[in-house]
Amino acid sequence: MNDTDPKSRPGPAIIPRSEHNISRANISPNALKVLYRLKNAGYDAFLVGGGVRDLLLGKHPKDFDVVTNARPEEIRQLFRNCRLIGRRFRLAHVRFGRDIVEVATFRAAVSEADDERLHAETGRIIRDNVYGSIDEDAWRRDFTCNALYYNIADFSVWDYVGGLEDLRAHTLRLIGDPETRYREDPVRMLRAVRFAAKLDFTIAPETAAPIPTLGHHLLHVPPARLFDELLKLFHAGYAARSFELLLQYDLFRYLFPATQASLEGPSGEAALAFIRQGLANTDERVRADKPVTPMFLYAVFLWFPILELARTLQGEGRGELESIVEASQRIVAEQTARTSFPKRFSAPMKEVLALQWRFEERRGARAARFLAHKRFRAAYDFLLLRARCGEVDPSLAEWWTEVQHMTPEEQRKALGLGGRRRRRRRRSGRNAPTLDASA
Repeated sequence: MNDTDPKSRPGPAIIPRSEHNISRANISPNALKVLYRLKNAGYDAFLVGGGVRDLLLGKHPKDFDVVTNARPEEIRQLFRNCRLIGRRFRLAHVRFGRDIVEVATFRAAVSEADDERLHAETGRIIRDNVYGSIDEDAWRRDFTCNALYYNIADFSVWDYVGGLEDLRAHTLRLIGDPETRYREDPVRMLRAVRFAAKLDFTIAPETAAPIPTLGHHLLHVPPARLFDELLKLFHAGYAARSFELLLQYDLFRYLFPATQASLEGPSGEAALAFIRQGLANTDERVRADKPVTPMFLYAVFLWFPILELARTLQGEGRGELESIVEASQRIVAEQTARTSFPKRFSAPMKEVLALQWRFEERRGARAARFLAHKRFRAAYDFLLLRARCGEVDPSLAEWWTEVQHMTPEEQRKALGLGGRRRRRRRRSGRNAPTLDASA
């Protein structure tokens, strides 16, 4: 799909309501309010992007983005519940309680013939966005399936780039020259993987071809932005598929370099099996509508690098627990420089990994205190993963599973604490005798 000559670009293929399956009954009422108010004020108003794509696929999208020829200030005048955000390009957020409908003015990328492109030292093309028409807006979007517009005026779908054909063929295709588009924004490579995994699409050959040679551009993307992309890749129910595609296109090494080294080392097969099982567990939790956390995700990815470094430290004479704590500190510091790992997640992750050694101790007061530890459940979930992968004896995980379902008295016996002891009443007064240690 070539967009280099704006004059040669075709107009939209307009699909009337009778020839597509999008119904207003499946569109957010708040998004419809925004669309109709813009239309009634004399502006063009369209749904665009993932919402239109998913509706055409028969899915139920949660987010609906609106585009219009109204400028941000004009949008704000129409909606008292509107807030403008952004610096380089202003967006309008129209709030309905917790629901936010994002409204953008049509954009146009400056043409190659007219602008002088600035290249960062990293090779990434830098150019500002300017306001434009819908004809221009369609060609600056990333993938053809995300450049479909639903017109509230007559309920038709507008397709400038062959997105509907690609949608029907389950093909993910970049708009424009793939190498140029990836250099403009290297995160598009991660988006290609994410959409292919999420939609179960095949990446078009010309879209896929440059990825393995351009992955190093991800090294220059801010760590905080990569962290956000990781959550989209691995916390949406298709983590296992996303991981396989990242490996296939040689992108994973730029996200988790220490983990990539483990995958290429002597423990590679075990590390790969461990990660696959951990991501499968994550996908199961998402499908069951259970919470997932970056703490567990990073623990899955960093466990083998931390273990390997801990073994090295033990070989230098350090203790087992000391080694795992030190290794966790070092590996997390390295990882944070590549993809952000906020302390609110990294601190409990390091604690959960250090607690793995306490599962070996199944008797006595220390084991009883561990059962009541605030991180016990997270540590236990990680133990189950290790047991499933054969890293620890499954009977250990079974024992801790059983003890959690016991009555308090049964737990005391299982932990070797005996029956409940009656406490002697202490006499009041300064000279009250202390209890004998044997009491």
